[in-house]
Amino acid sequence: MSDAPSKPDYRSTVFLPKTDFPMKAGLPQKEPAILSRWQEADLYNQVRRARDGREKFILHDGPPYANGDIHIGHALNHILKDMVIRTQTLLGKDAPYIPGWDCHGLPIEWKVEEQYRKKKLNKDEVPVAEFRAECRAYAQNWVNVQREQLKRLGIGGRWDKPYLTMNYQAEGTIVAELMKFAESGQLYRGAKPVMWSPVEKTALAEAEIEYEDITSTQIDVAFEIVESPIPELVGAHAVIWTTTPWTIPVNQAIAYGPEVEYELIEWGYPVRRYLVASPLKNALIARLSDALDRDQDVDVPEIPEADLLAMAAMMDDLPEEPVVKWLGSEFAGTIARHPMHHLGGFYAKPRPFLPGDFVTTDTGTGLVHMAPDHGEDDFDLCKAHGIDPVFAVEADGKYRADWAWLGGQGSVINNKFTAPDGPICSDLRDAGALLAASDFRHSYPHSWRSKAKVIYRCTPQWFIAMDRPLDGRASTSLGTNGVGEDEQSSFVPSEVEGRATLRQTALQAIADTRWVPEKGENRIRSMVEGRPDWVISRQRAWGVPIALFVERSSGQLLVDADVNQRIVAAITEQGVDAWSDENAAHFLGPNRDPDDFERVTDILDVWFDSGCTHAFVLDSGTWPELSWPADLYLEGSDQHRGWFQSSLLESCGTRGRAPYKAVLTHGFTMDQKGMKMSKSLGNTVSPLDLMKEHGADILRLWALSVDFTEDHRIGKEILSGVADGYRKLRNTFRYLLGALEGFSDEEKVAAGEMPKLERYMLALLAEIDGKLRQAVADYDFNSYTRLIADFANNDLSAFYFDIRKDCLYCDAALDPKRRAYRTVLDTLFHALVRWCAPVLVFTSEEVWGTRYPDGGSVHLLEWPELPAASAATNSWEALRGLRTQVTEAIEPLRREKVVGSSLEAEVTVPVTDADIDLAELFIVSSVTPGEALTVTKTEKHKCGRCWRHLPEVGDDGDLCNRCDAVVNG
Repeated sequence: MSDAPSKPDYRSTVFLPKTDFPMKAGLPQKEPAILSRWQEADLYNQVRRARDGREKFILHDGPPYANGDIHIGHALNHILKDMVIRTQTLLGKDAPYIPGWDCHGLPIEWKVEEQYRKKKLNKDEVPVAEFRAECRAYAQNWVNVQREQLKRLGIGGRWDKPYLTMNYQAEGTIVAELMKFAESGQLYRGAKPVMWSPVEKTALAEAEIEYEDITSTQIDVAFEIVESPIPELVGAHAVIWTTTPWTIPVNQAIAYGPEVEYELIEWGYPVRRYLVASPLKNALIARLSDALDRDQDVDVPEIPEADLLAMAAMMDDLPEEPVVKWLGSEFAGTIARHPMHHLGGFYAKPRPFLPGDFVTTDTGTGLVHMAPDHGEDDFDLCKAHGIDPVFAVEADGKYRADWAWLGGQGSVINNKFTAPDGPICSDLRDAGALLAASDFRHSYPHSWRSKAKVIYRCTPQWFIAMDRPLDGRASTSLGTNGVGEDEQSSFVPSEVEGRATLRQTALQAIADTRWVPEKGENRIRSMVEGRPDWVISRQRAWGVPIALFVERSSGQLLVDADVNQRIVAAITEQGVDAWSDENAAHFLGPNRDPDDFERVTDILDVWFDSGCTHAFVLDSGTWPELSWPADLYLEGSDQHRGWFQSSLLESCGTRGRAPYKAVLTHGFTMDQKGMKMSKSLGNTVSPLDLMKEHGADILRLWALSVDFTEDHRIGKEILSGVADGYRKLRNTFRYLLGALEGFSDEEKVAAGEMPKLERYMLALLAEIDGKLRQAVADYDFNSYTRLIADFANNDLSAFYFDIRKDCLYCDAALDPKRRAYRTVLDTLFHALVRWCAPVLVFTSEEVWGTRYPDGGSVHLLEWPELPAASAATNSWEALRGLRTQVTEAIEPLRREKVVGSSLEAEVTVPVTDADIDLAELFIVSSVTPGEALTVTKTEKHKCGRCWRHLPEVGDDGDLCNRCDAVVNG
């Protein structure tokens, strides 16, 4: 056993950081407890009282649908909204947040109907009020579920009084907003083709449509030409091509391109002449050839060899004689007959050739069959030539029972019905009109709820006109079949009237709105520029009624302020069930007979509901802390065609401007490989599961770290990186808390009396402060979180803390430099905990509560006030760059175990005029000026307390002068 005296143990004399703040976060366990404390303390209203009288900032919440658990898109959206609210509150503004839900409409009705179907019950046999009550209960249940899930994300808001579109007050306001359109003449009933779901039996808005690739039957059909100013065409057959065979039974005309060249080809046996656009001739011949190869025509006779050779020559595009061509404009007056003309009646009517500017030579035959019931171009062209729709296809997609061809059959979206061997193709084949039929892959619209294919279907619907003068009093009379006779095509342009239309007002409002990112403006502008009139009616039960009366004898829409007032009052008091036959007499008043009026039974499109939220949330007084218009709307980019647009149109139509000053949009969350999330692919990510595993703060940090303005990704590896970033931030706070243990105001040092390094850090802090303020102004939260993380990791942990740990541990407790360091640490703490509070809402509360157990909530604080500081940051950046070079030069010696730490290194650097302690800056034994950067191992001995290698230290582990003064002084 050695008799050598043991070296003194100086550990108790070193001022090591002390804190109870744990390195392990345990967020899934801690966060619910913090959330519970916030609820008990009524933190949301504490914040409201603290900001009372301040400048307002109003973010209007776009209502999520009350249908199912929240998904990752909900989480992202609400975290972003919460970040906006919290950063604006941090800046000192009064930024209330009223969450809301969309509660009406088909998704909820569909789910309730599913419950009926499972019980083998018929929904139509249940009293409508009872059915609506079930829909209301279903929606309320999911409101309650989603509310708790969103609260768990740390979203602050007035959860005790959210807005619901199914609240009676909201329903009454929605009806009142509708009546403003009726009173101004912007509302009319007309028959136009609209997106229709045969499965859901209702019209759909564009925002309710999604597109998927399907395989349809493409057919080429021959229409015999019976009259024409061009004699050669009489007896020939016009060939049309379509991927919707079910529209042939309602064909009423054929469209041609006035500037397109056409010619006749000869084909088949016996030989027929077919009219086709010249650029599409070869494509048609190829389809006819394929049909011949498949022997689709069941009664094809054996074709003589000479005719086969002639057809082969045509296929090789070897003309036997000069080809005569005609421009489409020469076809005026040409008439064909329907392939099923032998059925008489509707089918015996002539099918005129009509000029259509929309006819192209991209595909098909250059001749387009017109079914005004089932296409927008078809409807407009036929309407202009006096051809009306016939309403042959009913709500369920079947042809009406009295229809001469295929009456009572369908559904038209059934692949078997439209297949090459289905009834349509079979009948056309028997009539000698089916030239070819085969599969065709293409994109097709589907209902995003039922996932079923939709069709364009002409039905009487209620529309808001896009191109009528806003303050006009256009006629609202209704024609036969409830079809308006003064539709958009007959309007006098508003420029002539001298008044703006809804379209023009909306386009101006778009220009007056700030769009983040800027590309959002072009997107919604193009949509509004080209959109048709707004179809607002739905043929369902669960929704706000189109509470209007139509006079039966005249077809006139009743517009009476007293009637409207009684209707609105009843719905506001009793809800949508107040709109009933039993109350009709009360609404109409004593001077009108209810039998003389039709009570409209359609309900409103839910996009009209949500488009009115600004009216019954911001502008109603129900939430006095709110004001109109909103400073910001924030939703996914798909809402350019949804809520952003419906709110824009509703507000422009009733108030002449947008209900928002700015619009912020985010992209969609993809899986880790960049693929769209889908339950069928099994790649969905549940925010509820993520919170159970990682905690809400990790999810929040992810949402605010990605470039959310574009599509972005989430996955296990990505979240692992986020968690690593979180740990670094947490350790930064842990160090600050430990280093500031026992710190008081008496210890503070004025900025002007601090060492240069401290002044540099305060200048750097002020620079970061300005960048963070700009990031908040730009809603650039990705930069916001990156600035904080980079500052904490690079400027603090890897630089400032690393340099000053010797001062913190080993200087005397009240040494001026140590006091200055701790003063800066205190400033850093107050800045960082506030800056992080909107991002890491739970962790920041834990950090604040650890240092100030009785200090209230961190979320009551305002943006940090920083001391004035100036420093030559450029020279410091040069020194930091040199420090990095020194560190890199020492590293090989560490790997080779020449030195154990940088404190054993003596460095020569090409710096002669630095007036700071470079050895302290580089954390080495000594620094001397020289011509080049060199590193050698020091011969000096190590201080037994601070471990620095200094000339005054002996070989027995004695203390350096500083440490000796601290320990023995």
